[in-house]
Amino acid sequence: MIIDTNILFSSLLKKENIIKRIIFSGKVELFAPYSIFIEIFNHKEKIIKYSQLTETELTELLYIHLTKISLVNEKMIPLSILETAQNIVKEIDESDAPFVALSIYLNIPIWSGDKKLINFLRSTKAIEIVTITELLSLLKI
Repeated sequence: MIIDTNILFSSLLKKENIIKRIIFSGKVELFAPYSIFIEIFNHKEKIIKYSQLTETELTELLYIHLTKISLVNEKMIPLSILETAQNIVKEIDESDAPFVALSIYLNIPIWSGDKKLINFLRSTKAIEIVTITELLSLLKI
């Protein structure tokens, strides 16, 4: 399963939540593109503010999370797949392209809480995408 940045954000914001339970359950293998780091660090101050973590605590928590996520260098993904992903998401949010490309490349769904992305990908039927609720049902957590 490709973990979207908003899912990782949500897990970092709260001490205990269902997303953390899923990530650490061992019931799902998670992947993310390296660019997830860029998005996390672009919003580091916001995460610190809402989570009330110190920067050190956030770094430690992020490290613990990333031990459960296999990071994939986007350079490993063929250019044709990256271009396809860019074309798919160009109308909604180009920052989602690495996640869509990785989903195509690995042929696995994206786990997201981004309603705009979920609705768009479902309407195009280009990529399989699952919500937290759907994943809970699949994993029986």
